[in-house]
Amino acid sequence: MKLRSALGRSMARLLALALLPASIVGITAVGVAAAKPSTAASGCQLSNGPVKHVIYLVFDNTHFLRDAPNVPSDLEQMPHLLNFLTSNGTLMTNDHTILISHTAGGILSSLTGLYPDRTGINVSNSYFYYPPSKIPAFSSAFKYWTDLVDDSTGANDPLPNMVSDGQHNTPAPWVPYTRAGCNFGGVSTANIELENTGTGPFGDMSEAFGTGSPEWSQAVASNAAPSGTAARAKALTDYVGIAIHCAQGGGICAANATNVANSRPDRLPDEPGGYLGYQALYGAKYVDPAITGGNACVNDTSGAHVTDPFGQCGFPGFDGALAKNTLGYVAQMQESGVPVTYAYISDAHDNHTSAFPAPFNPNFPRASGPGEVDSKAQLKAYDDAFAAFFTRLANDGIDKSNTLFVVTADEGDHYAGGPGILQPDGSYAYSHTNCSWTATPACPSNQIGEVNLNIKPKLPTGTPSFVVHSDSAPTFYVNGQPSRTDATLRTMERDVAGLSAIDPYVSSTAQPVFVRMADPVGEKALHMVNADPARTPTFTAFGNPDYFITAANSGPNCGSNPCIDYHFAWSHGDIQQEIANNWLGLVGPGVKSQGIDSQTWTDHTNVRSTTLALAGLKDDYVNDGRVLIEVIETKALPQTLIAHRETLLRLGDAYEQVNAAFGKFGMDLLTASTHALNSGSTADESRYTLLENSIESLTSQRDALAGQIKAALNAAAFDGQALNEQQAKGWIDQANSLLDRASALAAS
Repeated sequence: MKLRSALGRSMARLLALALLPASIVGITAVGVAAAKPSTAASGCQLSNGPVKHVIYLVFDNTHFLRDAPNVPSDLEQMPHLLNFLTSNGTLMTNDHTILISHTAGGILSSLTGLYPDRTGINVSNSYFYYPPSKIPAFSSAFKYWTDLVDDSTGANDPLPNMVSDGQHNTPAPWVPYTRAGCNFGGVSTANIELENTGTGPFGDMSEAFGTGSPEWSQAVASNAAPSGTAARAKALTDYVGIAIHCAQGGGICAANATNVANSRPDRLPDEPGGYLGYQALYGAKYVDPAITGGNACVNDTSGAHVTDPFGQCGFPGFDGALAKNTLGYVAQMQESGVPVTYAYISDAHDNHTSAFPAPFNPNFPRASGPGEVDSKAQLKAYDDAFAAFFTRLANDGIDKSNTLFVVTADEGDHYAGGPGILQPDGSYAYSHTNCSWTATPACPSNQIGEVNLNIKPKLPTGTPSFVVHSDSAPTFYVNGQPSRTDATLRTMERDVAGLSAIDPYVSSTAQPVFVRMADPVGEKALHMVNADPARTPTFTAFGNPDYFITAANSGPNCGSNPCIDYHFAWSHGDIQQEIANNWLGLVGPGVKSQGIDSQTWTDHTNVRSTTLALAGLKDDYVNDGRVLIEVIETKALPQTLIAHRETLLRLGDAYEQVNAAFGKFGMDLLTASTHALNSGSTADESRYTLLENSIESLTSQRDALAGQIKAALNAAAFDGQALNEQQAKGWIDQANSLLDRASALAAS
């Protein structure tokens, strides 16, 4: 089996685990329970105003924009959610993801308010890194918050997977809430619960429960059980994907003797300001009884138990984080003294008949096309779940008058496939077979699937050894970690840039495979270089989004290279607008009720600042994002964000365009980087050197300016420090100058 970081995101998480050593891997499962009267969380101090609950929901692979002109979009097919957002708050449809645009990176940027250079996840949903041998090694981006890059021994890279400034562990998103006395629940959301049943020295089970503990021993036995069995799934069902980080003073962890016995230390050794004495409940085995009054099962929104595919109560699997399951858990937590919940919902574009990919289950899921019967049914089920969820919460007294709802998606997607064939029932039909256009019969017009390309046979003999993080936008790691100016590497970059192949969805003649490229100089401008130098890709190639690029012979066997693989049809990670463009919905006290806002340019990093500002809290670090004052009522803003509102809006817009990965500055420098990597020869690299030096200089100036602006924006939002009007206008001028110079460099 090959790793699919271009999958429906939830599947990619399990596939990444499937490639890890047995001591690290486990399986996945789900659970939910019946409604109870709302229980106030004693001691929880959110805003000084009416916000008493926070519900954050992040979708995987779920779109506001239509993927086919005649097929309603995902949100259009979930009218209970869409109408809730547009009738009660603001739905921002000009939101943007980060690079690389995948589940882990996208979720973590909105959780933390940080770009990937400060979360550590600059490539996801897995990545390669250079151990001392300089031969690239594999690691998964999906790990518990404090795990290491090398969670088997720590010897190959001792830094945290979530690495930030000064090579410290990235600050954790639950800290402001638990310090304020609020229990914080996590449901399937990246890295805030256990992500695997690893029993190695630094595996999730070892870190959370301790080597030799009963839980650890259960995971050892579970990981050794035959694939595709309930026994193999059991530890994942019990311990992965569900957690409660308990409030200061003990919170729900201290509610009764059972919870005390089941809780474990919530360790964050690098947290600014310290984080000692906090506890957590890890896994449905311990969370479910804590939020149901002692029952072993939680119910989904329909009233059925949330279970894994074998009927065992508990976590249903990341691919099983269907709306009914996730929302059932959220409601149960909210009703039981957990007023802050951060939760993930699986995509609706993959057929989730089997929540466990091989080796756990041989019935591998497949992609669904726009308007296909199973996709429509799944979106209808999601809509039904939201209808039940909102009704249930309202009956509990949890509604827009006292609850902040934050709803978004990790990234957008490009549909790879032909148009569906309209059926009598109004659905569209697609061909689900691997196919080659070089064989007979040819691919049908309604073929679905990414165009898989094994790049290695396409490159000249003598190309240095390398691996790629397989993707529509593959990152390349060349053995030996050569300098970016190495002559052999430069030849390889030009060879990669010159590749062409047939994209049957576009033309019968060969087309360029890649549209943009960046080496570490360009990657830094896009926030793709973090504090761990071992993780910087040698270079990144952003491709035609119909393609899925590998450097291996694994994959569909249809007699050609490229070859269409019908299992996967939703590409992301790349730079096209359908991938970059995203949405963010806000409802609750202090949020303007203005329906759809398609004008305000925003990105994932602003989710954190805006949420905390509305909740009356602050982080213990400076966010990369800004408070979206465009969608907040004046009465809910501090005076420091009211006094200079117009200048703040102008400054925020300039800051976004110069600092966001998909802002104008970043995209122009990516164009300039592409020119640089395509240019020159072994005899003359003068143009490459000139362009790279210019990119490096502009990025350095941008970083200095962005540092000043974000410090001022954070101080105005959270520290009561008024903006200096004249200084702000000077920053706007500097930002515009940088934008002009980046544009000129892209055009040169």
